[in-house]
Parts: sequence; structure tokens; C-alpha cells
Amino acid sequence: MELNLIYKNKSFQISCDGGAATGKTTGAKMISKKYNLKFLSSGLLYRYTSYLILKFKPKNNINLIKKKFRALTIKKLKNINLHTQKISAYSAIVAKKKEIRSIMKKFQIEFAKKNKNCCIEGRDISTKILPGSDVKFFFKCSLNKAALRRYKELKKTHPNIKLKEVKKALRIRNLSDTRRKNSPLLKHPDSVEIDTGKLSKKAMLIKMTKHVERILKIKYGN
Repeated sequence: MELNLIYKNKSFQISCDGGAATGKTTGAKMISKKYNLKFLSSGLLYRYTSYLILKFKPKNNINLIKKKFRALTIKKLKNINLHTQKISAYSAIVAKKKEIRSIMKKFQIEFAKKNKNCCIEGRDISTKILPGSDVKFFFKCSLNKAALRRYKELKKTHPNIKLKEVKKALRIRNLSDTRRKNSPLLKHPDSVEIDTGKLSKKAMLIKMTKHVERILKIKYGN
């Protein structure tokens, strides 16, 4: 089912939140593909911000970020390797900065305005970026499951990485995200919980699809 064909000139937006390596990106991508939604990972925005600061070491971080984000495209994000342990660790630091979060929020809201049929995933999408989104999902899984998942991803490009290092980094990141003052990771009251530690990818997509179909019928009818 493609929303742009069946619900022409209508809008439908999905927000996906969850901790690090909980499978939210995978779930968000699958549901976006199924319904032909424009997809945005907010995590990549923070990773790109970290990449810029680490690479250029500017005297004024905010000026650099504003300048770079004015010319930023989703295609450009995909062409840079942003998945390193160094960038991951620094992302948790920049994510606490109110001014940086304001720039990220503006970019994401503009993305949603331009793309009425979209899916954005992150940590504060349902609560801060798209509180009016039609469908809200919250992804979770155990730390052990998340660590193993991230370890397998990183092992491809970092063969010497240790599982215990990844687990420690994820624990620190999740604590930082849930305890930070600005836009902490929270589950929206309307969110449907997706436990990726108990569901296969196929089962996850089925559960998400059933909820989306129910909301579509409520909003637009059969």
C-alpha cells in the first residue's frame, strides 16, 4: 500500500522513539518502505553534528553547525561514515546542548512540513518533534540484546572491538539520554511498544502494520 496513491493529497506521519540499538531504525525503515514514507533518522543528525565538530574543531560550534545544516541533504548524510565509537560517544555529549537541539529540531520540523507523509525516528520525536504524529512507536529491548546487535554492526568495520566495550558505551548513552535536562528519552502515552528482543523483523513489521492500518481506517475510513 502506498499512501501517496491511496490517500492522495492527505498526510500521514509516524514517529519512532527508543534507546540506542533497540531496533528503532530498522523498524522505522521497514514501515517507511511499506507505506512509501519519506524517512529521517534524527540520530544521523546528531552524529553528523559530532562529525563536524570533531573534524573541524571550530572556535564556534553553533556557527559551523548552522552553516552546514543550511546545505544539508539526506543524501549527503548517507555518504558519510557516521557510525564510529568516537562519534557515538560524542553524540551523547552534543545531544545535551540546548542550542544544538534547537537546530536539530528546526531541521526535523522543516523536513516534516515538506514531507507530509513521513517517518522520523529518534529519542524525542513523539514528545518534542512530532507530538501530533498519527502513529507513535516506542522501541525497547534488553541491554544485552542491544549490545550484541550493535557489536555485530561495528565488528564489520572495527574487527578488534570488544562486546563489553560496546555494552558499556550503550549503558552510558542510555543513561545520558534518559537523564538529560533537554528533551530526555521518554515514552509518549500514546506510543505502541515494540519489544525487538522478543520479535523477529517479520513479526515486528506485522505488529506495526496492524496498528498503522487501524489508525488509517480511523483517520480516513476504508
